[in-house]
Amino acid sequence: MTKKDAFFTFGLTIMMGVLWVLGEVFMGLWYPVNAKGHIFWFALIVVVTLAVSVWHSMLSDESARRSPREEKYERKTKKKRSSKEEE
Repeated sequence: MTKKDAFFTFGLTIMMGVLWVLGEVFMGLWYPVNAKGHIFWFALIVVVTLAVSVWHSMLSDESARRSPREEKYERKTKKKRSSKEEE
């Protein structure tokens, strides 16, 4: 796990925790629900967090398949192609 992935996971966890607390406050103060509603809200937050985390890890796996050398080569050739097209 790279530093970028760890930062994303930590940020996602904090954001979803804040969203869960805000939902609990909303349900407690303005929109009364029974106990199943609170359990459903918690389960929904957990499932969405896991889904986003898995989606992000799949995206980072795609980018990790290419070597930095290949990416550098592509960036250079794109610059050359774009400058030739402008002329």
